[in-house]
Amino acid sequence: MRSPFIPLLAAVALCFGCATRAPDPEAVILPYVSSFSANAEGEKLPDGWKPWGVTRFKRATDYRLVKDDGRTVVRASASSSASGLIHPLDLDSAEYRLLQWRWKVDQLIANADNTQKQTEDSPVRLIVSFAGDMDALDFGDRMFFDQIKAFTGEQLPYATLMYIWENRAPLGTVIPNRHTSRIKMIVAESGRDKLGEWREETRDVYADFERAFGEKPGRIIAVGIMTDTDNTGENTHAYYGDIAFKRGAD
Repeated sequence: MRSPFIPLLAAVALCFGCATRAPDPEAVILPYVSSFSANAEGEKLPDGWKPWGVTRFKRATDYRLVKDDGRTVVRASASSSASGLIHPLDLDSAEYRLLQWRWKVDQLIANADNTQKQTEDSPVRLIVSFAGDMDALDFGDRMFFDQIKAFTGEQLPYATLMYIWENRAPLGTVIPNRHTSRIKMIVAESGRDKLGEWREETRDVYADFERAFGEKPGRIIAVGIMTDTDNTGENTHAYYGDIAFKRGAD
């Protein structure tokens, strides 16, 4: 018989990186995203970045600083694993609406399909978390949030956008999470044509949030990266370059 905790664990794997703890008075919360390229290969992660795990039932993805294309970047290696790195922030999403980043994927996860909850894996995810009125959540979302908090001790943010590299879904596709309406995936890259290349991405997160959720976003409270293969059980590696939020015109 399938364990009743398996669906919840799958949800936790995809959601937990966006969970937030009560504010730590000694935590580093910067008004910008600390860069990877300013660090030497093999050093500890820059101030502001911290690892997050899923649960003790999930293997952690390995993240380390390496040199690639002449710059220091993060190399993520996943083997039936799911975890990430998260960077707390406090930004006005209407002012800092442009998100820019670099990533490189050498291989796709053959059996991944983010439209199906059993195969929700991606070689790269860029995750943005938003504040909002938690009292405005509908009953189903409140129940799910309470379930995650009871299981992990962490509070999910009001809403989360994930930019992913998908196998098949077309660019720009909005993929809803199968457990809550407060997490949406947007396909930023798709297919095999750009494998092995550093890709420079720019997204208007304010406009993307409005399109995905049908409302205006609140403040940006975190950004994260995640490479996961826990659902498909496959092996993959990928690279993340610097991430920045920039001012953009309305």
